[in-house]
Amino acid sequence: MKTRQNDRDVPGPETPWNEIRSGLWMGGHIWTDGTGALQTAVVDSEFDLVISLFTSPGHGPHPAVEHLVTEIPDGPLTPGQIHAVRELARTAAHAVRNGRTVLVRCHSGYNRSGLVTAQCLIELGQDAGAAVDLIRRRRSPWALNNGTFQQYLTTGLDVAQLLAGLDTQT
Repeated sequence: MKTRQNDRDVPGPETPWNEIRSGLWMGGHIWTDGTGALQTAVVDSEFDLVISLFTSPGHGPHPAVEHLVTEIPDGPLTPGQIHAVRELARTAAHAVRNGRTVLVRCHSGYNRSGLVTAQCLIELGQDAGAAVDLIRRRRSPWALNNGTFQQYLTTGLDVAQLLAGLDTQT
């Protein structure tokens, strides 16, 4: 399964991860330092929960940290994948409500992590537009540049899941 779209001409993130709201962080496996050099983002034990939508060996987290892995593509999702996004967002929201620190990450920390983080913010009471705006202010203006993911959020993941299911029926 291809999990990363390479056709987007966007700059790399300037930090490994950013705090979107208290206790909720968003990031990736790579970032670009001040000289423009690509760096690896390795998580150790900075967070209580790490949710990975893309994985690569050697990027952590520490074995004592709770780590949920659900690889999804950076493109249209199946109904099952949309359901997984909803469940991960609920898990993240529950952890944040309980005072735990959560990192949601993907490859660059823009789209897949943005989708789960935005849905987490929705679970925590924000509307979709405010969630996307907050992510773009705190992570990068390039975050959530995947138009399909933006549509999922504005439509609502429950409706998006039903509509994605229609595409698979003959």
